[in-house]
Amino acid sequence: MLIAEITMPEFEEGLNLTRTIILPFGSVEEHGPHLPLGTDTMQMYEIAKLAAKKRPLFVAPPIFYGLCRSTAKHPGTISISGESLKALALDLLHAYFAQGLRNFLILSGHAGGTHLAYLLDAGEIFLKQRKEARIAVASILDLLQMGAQDLLETPKDSHAGEFETSLIKYFFPDLVKGEAPEEYPNFPKPILVRNKRKFWPGGVWGDPTKASKEKGHLFAERLATVIVRLANKIENFEEDEDA
Repeated sequence: MLIAEITMPEFEEGLNLTRTIILPFGSVEEHGPHLPLGTDTMQMYEIAKLAAKKRPLFVAPPIFYGLCRSTAKHPGTISISGESLKALALDLLHAYFAQGLRNFLILSGHAGGTHLAYLLDAGEIFLKQRKEARIAVASILDLLQMGAQDLLETPKDSHAGEFETSLIKYFFPDLVKGEAPEEYPNFPKPILVRNKRKFWPGGVWGDPTKASKEKGHLFAERLATVIVRLANKIENFEEDEDA
């Protein structure tokens, strides 16, 4: 059930089928010279919609903005602060809770470590404030590791490479603009740098040449199945608060 598309009575009826909702997060961020800036959000929303076809689930409208640190200097990346991201996530969790939802899956198509840390922080705060709620926070790469890692040919694939290029070729083939070569960032860790693009010029982390529409279909179906398993698990999760 896509919240952006259902009516008020349909929402009310949906609560009789499930109290579980997916909140898809993403980013407006460079994805190499060949993928759209909305890749993270668009792919996560499409996979969430696939999961909702497999069993009753609410799917919230996607959040297109996130915290982008490593790509901040690349053209087209629009980043928000971690505090803004956390506040938005927390507000949405409370708003959906007030409407009767109890199980929350925050799933982010953007897998930046700092971005995810703020979403996790929002989840932890919400968990303390709402005793009836259950919540899970995962990135699309977490979902990949949980159920589709064996499909990857590129061991270090992460951003605009084999995995994401395959997904966009499947969901939005007209938005893939040509090809991009294999690339990996070369940041001088642990030194922090201002001009991050100097150490990651093409904005690709992986090998897009190994991508295909057929692989994208397989990735999407596997990840949707992982989400369904996660929804089933969280609905039956019981925790001993005294432990």
